[in-house]
Amino acid sequence: MTSSTPPQLPIPTHFDANKVGEVWRVSYQQRETEAQNWAKQHQIQPAATDEMRVCLLLIDVQNTFCIPEFELFVGGNSGKGAVEDNIRLCEFIYRNLGSISKIIATLDTHTAMQIFHPFFWVNDKGEHPQPGATLIQFEDVQNGVWKVNPAVASSLANGDYQSLEKHALHYTKQLSDGGRFPLTVWPYHGILGGIGHALVSAVEEAIFYHTISRQSQAQFELKGNHPLTENYSVFKPEVLDTFGGRSIADKNNPLIQQVLDFDRVIIAGQAKSHCVSWTVEDLLAEIQQRDDNLAQKIYLLEDCTSPVVVPGIVDYTEQAETAFKRFAEAGMNRVKSTEISSGW
Repeated sequence: MTSSTPPQLPIPTHFDANKVGEVWRVSYQQRETEAQNWAKQHQIQPAATDEMRVCLLLIDVQNTFCIPEFELFVGGNSGKGAVEDNIRLCEFIYRNLGSISKIIATLDTHTAMQIFHPFFWVNDKGEHPQPGATLIQFEDVQNGVWKVNPAVASSLANGDYQSLEKHALHYTKQLSDGGRFPLTVWPYHGILGGIGHALVSAVEEAIFYHTISRQSQAQFELKGNHPLTENYSVFKPEVLDTFGGRSIADKNNPLIQQVLDFDRVIIAGQAKSHCVSWTVEDLLAEIQQRDDNLAQKIYLLEDCTSPVVVPGIVDYTEQAETAFKRFAEAGMNRVKSTEISSGW
């Protein structure tokens, strides 16, 4: 730790690690009072005075991925991955309140009729694909194994079913040609307006506490709400255009620039194999277009993220490890939340 870096702090007494895997209402007014008193007691300065500007980028720390009984709980290799990750994440935020200048949290944001949800697709029998167990390849669409459900045309294409058919072919081919994951049909998750979309209560509380104690407004970035493309990365959808080259979505250039303007960027969240890896992958691509040395400012909290593992069905541990190894070789830092780097 450099001499200018604030020391680690104790964890406030309101934090209960046993409640991190539960959903509950944050007592905002009480936490506001406590956070202001905490800042005075520990001489925590406003973030605007920071010489070293540190951003904590949290990827999809939402109930839908992080609470065991919810739709896409990321169990990781232990079976309790996301809960254990978030205990460490909350402790990291509280201990480093004086060093984290800003928290940016992404929110996977969906509605029912989207290209990766079951209702979008049907087979010859009119059946929807099995969520979580169905990968739709270009050949599946080309051969009519899976077709766009005509029932979505009025809502998504003003009744133009043929344009959706063409898009489905174009989309799955783009994924294949670009070396991305095949189109996965996921269970309905992160539904806008639903409880699964919300941040994990304990993490939301820690973010709110940081906002008040550092006088630094938290920032929330929605991703994944376009019906015709997946959006694992917060920086860029999986496919940006449809057939004929017509744009359907944009890269988030303002956020990329904002993040890269920080002196240090710490990244955590779910899932390591999917949204975290693709977010870091896109950030690395931007860095390599500008200055390879920028990779050195990126810190990956490896004990605050887990891969998608569904025993007996899928295990993306190897893919996550391969990605993180590549990130480290490019100059990024793989660290644990309990480690304090001399650069923070």
